[in-house]
Amino acid sequence: MTCIKPSFLWMMYRCGWAAKAGQETVLAVEIGREGFEWALRHACLSSYQPGVHPDRATWQREVKRSPTRVQWDPERDLRLQPLPYRSLQLGLAGEAARRYADEWTVTIRDVTPLAHEIHGLVRDGDLDAARRLPPREQPYPAAEELLSNLRP
Repeated sequence: MTCIKPSFLWMMYRCGWAAKAGQETVLAVEIGREGFEWALRHACLSSYQPGVHPDRATWQREVKRSPTRVQWDPERDLRLQPLPYRSLQLGLAGEAARRYADEWTVTIRDVTPLAHEIHGLVRDGDLDAARRLPPREQPYPAAEELLSNLRP
């Protein structure tokens, strides 16, 4: 499974500022809106949620047939501590992973030096300077129908 993690700071938490073994390179992959929304339309939640799914068996059938899975993880601050709201993580398998690689990808940039620079500022206690460097992020303007079955 390939994962899309739209949050820069959540990715820094996951890879330890590009210092964890096997995660020393961080790439920013830009994909087109059409592809991202296809993935959302074909997604199911990665875990069973009473109230969202009628029962566990229905959710298990959805997971087996779905090429994409959504997981909501706590967003992170510059010190990588959890914040009181969640960010989307989108897992891609099968057709979704193929489309991601062959159709949806617009650009790929190595942001490892940026991760190291921000981490250095955080380590040195210069949070004001560190706050100015991460990519600008804002809530995704998704139509309600895209997210209605993906909220925990």
